[in-house]
Amino acid sequence: MQAIVGVVQHYAWGDHDVIPRLLGRSPDGRPWAELWLGTHPSGPSALPDGRPLADVTGPLPYLLKVLSAAEPLSLQAHPSATQAQAGFAAGRYPDPEPKPELLVALTPFEAFCGVRPVDDTLALLDELGAGAAELGAAIRHDGPAGALEALYRGRVAVAPVIEAAASVDRAAARWVGRLAARYPGDPSVVATLLLSHVQLAPGEAMFLGPGNLHAYLGGAGIELMGASDNVVRGGLTDKPVDVDDLLTVLDATPLADPVRPAVDEYALDNTPIRLLRLVGPARHVSAAHELVVTSAGDTGYLAPGHALDVAAGVTAYVATTAAD
Repeated sequence: MQAIVGVVQHYAWGDHDVIPRLLGRSPDGRPWAELWLGTHPSGPSALPDGRPLADVTGPLPYLLKVLSAAEPLSLQAHPSATQAQAGFAAGRYPDPEPKPELLVALTPFEAFCGVRPVDDTLALLDELGAGAAELGAAIRHDGPAGALEALYRGRVAVAPVIEAAASVDRAAARWVGRLAARYPGDPSVVATLLLSHVQLAPGEAMFLGPGNLHAYLGGAGIELMGASDNVVRGGLTDKPVDVDDLLTVLDATPLADPVRPAVDEYALDNTPIRLLRLVGPARHVSAAHELVVTSAGDTGYLAPGHALDVAAGVTAYVATTAAD
């Protein structure tokens, strides 16, 4: 394996310790939110001599990340391939490619991921009582997509739902209170009640396809995604939001269970991109241009046909593409 140097993103929501410790660095007081490994122009990896990784691999179709969140991220979704191409041509998106995502938990990881089954949401809103009745009626009449639009357009009041959530001891309701304190009046606070509240154990995963409405809440994980940085934010952030675009790209199809079990190979659905999890002692021979990050802090590149030996007690995550 040839060593590579990734790019650290110091976003405000990042944890201060996990990524520095992984890389054998001392925390410096800054948040270390993400470590990017790949050839995306917003964070291109390099070889130890300073040459761009892309000089060896060409543009890679994926981006491998280590993510560590101490604070919640924005409520967001990503456009489909067709939407990405059109948005890029119109100057709205930085990339012409879609951004399907897979996250595998390294630590206990909490998130909102995708629209919850309608019956489950209605049962939760019934627990909240009269303050959530208007939102429940919108779901019954117009479905989750219509109810989300009503929230963002101001046709469903936010304040009564937030007040009602304060009286219910459920994780999703408690998050409403925490988020409302940070983002008062933001419809996205109430929108989270329509989403599945996910708690991943290490090794468990979730897939976020085009239009999946989600917000990471806390924890560390390995992310594998398409080589794109297209993000459409709806709220829970100080960054710019675009509600019109969010409602356009939104896929409100309910997900029965967003959690995927721990396996040795995770698929990025509807793509040839895969994430391998190798628990040492193990040996792996590359079949394509592959990127590696290990629990021992190594980051590297495997050329086709080259071998990776994983020592006992070490776990390696390998981004690859399946053969056609």
